[in-house]
Amino acid sequence: MKYSFATRAEWIMGSPFKHIRLNSQQASFVSLAEELPASDLFPLEALHTAATTVLSSHPMALQYGDAEGFIPLREWIRAEWKQHKQMEMNMNQILLTTGSQQAMDLIARVYVDLGDAVLVENPTSPGCLQILRMQGATIIPVEGDQEGLRLQSLDELIERHHPKLLFVSPNFSNPTGVLWSMDRRKQVLDCCRRHKVLIVEDDSYGDLYFEDTRTEGPFSRRYPTLCALDEHGKGGQVLYIGSFSKTVAPGLRIGFAMGHHQLIEVMGAAKQLADWQSSNLNQRLLYQLLESTTFDWHEHVALLRREYRIRLRLMEELLKRPAWRNARYHLPTGGMFLWIQLPGGLQSELLLKSSISKGVAFCPGTLCCVDKKLGMEAIRLNFTHPGRDELLLGMHLISEAVNEFTARS
Repeated sequence: MKYSFATRAEWIMGSPFKHIRLNSQQASFVSLAEELPASDLFPLEALHTAATTVLSSHPMALQYGDAEGFIPLREWIRAEWKQHKQMEMNMNQILLTTGSQQAMDLIARVYVDLGDAVLVENPTSPGCLQILRMQGATIIPVEGDQEGLRLQSLDELIERHHPKLLFVSPNFSNPTGVLWSMDRRKQVLDCCRRHKVLIVEDDSYGDLYFEDTRTEGPFSRRYPTLCALDEHGKGGQVLYIGSFSKTVAPGLRIGFAMGHHQLIEVMGAAKQLADWQSSNLNQRLLYQLLESTTFDWHEHVALLRREYRIRLRLMEELLKRPAWRNARYHLPTGGMFLWIQLPGGLQSELLLKSSISKGVAFCPGTLCCVDKKLGMEAIRLNFTHPGRDELLLGMHLISEAVNEFTARS
């Protein structure tokens, strides 16, 4: 039978990530392409203990649960985010989701009609673009710099397109790793409030900041989320999205959305249609872990920060090789990615094909841009997933591919 798929499904099948994942199953293949944390830093023993406790003491973990999510876990998130991020939410303002990706998908489903304009950072995460394309949105890229979105550009685009949403990630944006300045956060929030544009704030990487207590500077800075600036979450201008995929384990598939109760209520109804609920077992397992006396989430995240900072510094050293002489990049002060403008004339997709043949992959910039032409000479490298030896090997192989291309030009 010949199947007639929706036109928008082309965006799903056209992604090279499927090919990269197939190659990644080979033991010798190195992937710097995906949005993965370090597998070697998963809290395996603590997770094993938590799982044993849940399964032996809480048989209801295998039953259906609340569609909005396990109440004690939602309460833990509410209290934690109030204490450490100054966000004051009620329980009816928190929805547990199957990862942050589902939270983005749900708000797009319930808020965006076919043809509606939606603003995104340029570049932005491939997942965000896929969701909006599937929804039939008109995606409008907003230019930014090392402080965040450029306010004049944002204001002009809002006036011209009257968008329904603005998708942003102010803390270590995917893929650029940019940390928005405090002034820019306030300006963007004020602009969207003035124009009545809902902000969707993805803070999946916000806890992965690289502290350096020896020096004053961006490494020691933390800024409040847009949601916290919006009357501590009470203003209704920001839908906040978080995740435990980057700070515990992505296999648990636990993310969450926090915002005005009307948004959460409608998103919750849409979630029931999609999957009824996120895994009750995994939610209870995570809660057991977070409440454990033998596991400290803050200490674990601090461990991730220290190791990720080391891996980023290693990547920085590897980029001093001759192959990268004319590449341009800004070292991020947190997150999981390094965004690189390739030496002149190098195209990211051709370089990817050559790199895959050598046993390594990265994310081409074309997947991160509304207009592929703007990402033709850029790549995103993940420095958190590969171990140090893998990072050395992967960067060596990509450097080989770069040298081969530049030698021919």
